Amino acid sequence: MARLVDFELPVEGPGSQTALDFTASEEALAELEPPVTTPPEPPEPAPATRAEFLPDEPILAAPPPAAFTPAAPAPAVLAPAAASASHWLIPRLADFALLMRLDRPIGTWLLLWPTLWALWIASGGHPQPRLLVIFIVGTVLMRSAGCVVNDLWDRDIDPHVRRTRTRPLAARRVTPAEALALFAALLGAALLLVLQLNALCLKLAFIGAALTATYPLFKRFFAIPQLYLGLCFAWGVPMAYAAELGVVPRAGWVFMLAAVVWAGVYDTFYAMADRPDDLRLGLKSSAITFADMDLLMIGIMQLMVLAALLFGGRLMEFDAPYYWTLGVAAACFAWQQWLARGRDAEGCMAAFHNNNYVGVLVLAGVILQYSAQR
Repeated sequence: MARLVDFELPVEGPGSQTALDFTASEEALAELEPPVTTPPEPPEPAPATRAEFLPDEPILAAPPPAAFTPAAPAPAVLAPAAASASHWLIPRLADFALLMRLDRPIGTWLLLWPTLWALWIASGGHPQPRLLVIFIVGTVLMRSAGCVVNDLWDRDIDPHVRRTRTRPLAARRVTPAEALALFAALLGAALLLVLQLNALCLKLAFIGAALTATYPLFKRFFAIPQLYLGLCFAWGVPMAYAAELGVVPRAGWVFMLAAVVWAGVYDTFYAMADRPDDLRLGLKSSAITFADMDLLMIGIMQLMVLAALLFGGRLMEFDAPYYWTLGVAAACFAWQQWLARGRDAEGCMAAFHNNNYVGVLVLAGVILQYSAQR
């Protein structure tokens, strides 16, 4: 392509000769020329695959696709507010369950056994299923209510007792208002059950509720509050007779007496485990009142329980099966004396728990008695 170059002729003096320079600088030419584009090089051929070198090798067919299985739904994720409510609710329910002693059913069993004695005896060995359900559920409710009201009264004492300092009210995990509301709810549920029974049962139920609510006060001034507790734990006996017969016969009061004194036996063992703390806090208990005669007095009460059960059996004209089981129960009483011989807390609590077998044995004797008569 022709290049156009602008130039000027220099002015020279006369007589001089100037050579014309028609050559432009390389830098100027580079600016004038358009950029030269280098064509891209062709890509290198891809390396041959193994199949190209081995064309005769058989190629396996791909396996058929697996059957479609829908994916499992992702676990539901709680919203922050719902998760927070769940984390708050579970510990609260656990504290309420501990307040009702649902983790320690021994008290419920000890309260239930005399009630079942009475139901079986009053019905002649055939208690109504409806009454069984009402009294079993009522026993759980009233024992729970008794534990709540006891801790409510003792909320300023329990923190100073080694065995009770971790209870929800003592540890301030439950407020008194919450405990009172729970106590009212339990009494309300028990009242709904009693309303299914006759008028005499309803009257007796109100007396039983009053006994339950006032028992903790007796530890402040009564020398043997365990006998007052016995009234609470034996009150199911006249109620069971009233539900089955509409009246409470003489045998019913005899079996109730046996249950009252029996509660004095096992709760004195319980009080012996707490005796050092009760002395320090100025509380009353049969263990403190009996002092070093505690095992002797427990032995006397055990004999009274056996005498009342024997007398009740005579009134009901029971036969050998009932008395055999009473003999085994007497052996349990002797074993309890041995367990508590050192008056240490562990041995006394073992003797306390052993009374559960006494309740089972008396009920077994009653059931065997009526089974033998069929």
